[in-house]
Amino acid sequence: MEADLAAATYGYLTTTGRVTGDPHTVEIWFAVEGDTVYLLSGSGGHSDWCRNLRQDPAVTFRVRTEELPGTAREVTDPGEDAKARDLVTGKYQPGYGGDLTSWKRASAVFAIDLD
Repeated sequence: MEADLAAATYGYLTTTGRVTGDPHTVEIWFAVEGDTVYLLSGSGGHSDWCRNLRQDPAVTFRVRTEELPGTAREVTDPGEDAKARDLVTGKYQPGYGGDLTSWKRASAVFAIDLD
């Protein structure tokens, strides 16, 4: 992913609905390292987008006008988990009016490996 896309404030994650089979898109904070997009779920992984991608990991991640297909997964490796938390909160904390420490600690971590 090009650096200017990684610097975008928001990305748009499209998953396939686990019940309806319809596409569902959410606006989300993200960070990028190489060909991997990292996302944090403040709901601890209970939101619909998390449950959808667990059911069907084929997703699309859009930044501005670029549609990026990929395969989503929940991050289970402790080192990758810590890196993802640092990347996402490090990107947003400087411009955020509050403290993201508890969000960083409590969130579930997901990755999208781009095709």
